[in-house]
Amino acid sequence: MNLIEKIRAFLHWETPPKPQYDLLPDIYSHLKPFRLPLIFTAIIMFLGTIGYMVIDDFSLIDAIYQTGITFTTVGFGEIAPISDAGRLFTITLIITGFAVFSMAVGILVNEINRGNIYKTIKERDMLYKIARLKKHFVICYHNDYTIEVTKELRRSHIPFVVIDPREEIEAWAKQHKYPYFLREEPHTEVAMLKGHLSSASGVITLSPLIADNIAIIASVRLFEKEHQLPRPYNLISSAETMSDVEKLKKLGADTVVSPTKLTAQRITSMAARPDMENLLEEFLYRSDTPLDMEEIFVPKYSWMVLNRLKETHLREIANVSVVGVTRKDGKFVAMPKGDDLVTSESKLLVVGTEKGIKMTKELVKQRKKPQELRYV
Repeated sequence: MNLIEKIRAFLHWETPPKPQYDLLPDIYSHLKPFRLPLIFTAIIMFLGTIGYMVIDDFSLIDAIYQTGITFTTVGFGEIAPISDAGRLFTITLIITGFAVFSMAVGILVNEINRGNIYKTIKERDMLYKIARLKKHFVICYHNDYTIEVTKELRRSHIPFVVIDPREEIEAWAKQHKYPYFLREEPHTEVAMLKGHLSSASGVITLSPLIADNIAIIASVRLFEKEHQLPRPYNLISSAETMSDVEKLKKLGADTVVSPTKLTAQRITSMAARPDMENLLEEFLYRSDTPLDMEEIFVPKYSWMVLNRLKETHLREIANVSVVGVTRKDGKFVAMPKGDDLVTSESKLLVVGTEKGIKMTKELVKQRKKPQELRYV
């Protein structure tokens, strides 16, 4: 570790993370057309310098200066008297310089009109922003579902990247306030590298075409194996029919949502129990509700492990209620009793205020019994 690295470590300065996919080669490829004018310019400057030194015995600096003002046609005049041969050489140099300058301007205007360099630089800036994200979601394809999902993610302060192959993605991103977006085919490895998938929490694919969702699920699971990631992604997809739902689950999706089935269940519930639906709408679906519900993971080292639920005193300390427990084997226990044991790597389904749920998360992560319970 050198001195600069030691200073950075002492001051806790972090180097901004670099994207996994670098666009510098693409920028260099767009700059290739400028090579020919630069080569011609260097050749003319060299020949002009040699010409003035040979023809009129100019010094090296005077020859370079005379060649520069002649080649650029700035009209400063001659820095020293020159012979007739020198004047003919100057005229030739002016004509040649004007031709090279005109060609360079034409190439420059053509590249600017194409906009390739500007687009690549903008995309590179976006990749550096995405590289700073952690535990974000990669959302594949823009549609009506994506608009609503991103609204909820923003409300919950969960970062996300939207990937879509269509040209309109930039306009859609501005319209619907996508802070991070990419124009790529979502199932390709390039899109996964640009989307910084290695640091993501999961992938959401919401294409109306089942083939697109299948391709993304297969590509993401393959990406996991090739990059030897420590934990699998949370893969969420959508499907219209129940057969497609089962198919996507078999292929590796963790959760598959059927809009048709959800709509039918919601309408049936509203018809059968309208009061209950109004209550859920009021307390759980609204973003400004004081009541929230969340599943909290119990790690192996938690002080709660092998304690009874009533011994945790979560209701007294955090003002929350445990309404369900998901065991490590996946078995769900609804409305657990106070004498039920809290087991390691289980999940507690907790209902309470946002502040109470946050406090519960902190309590669960502690290794030692909280101070409030030391003498209980």
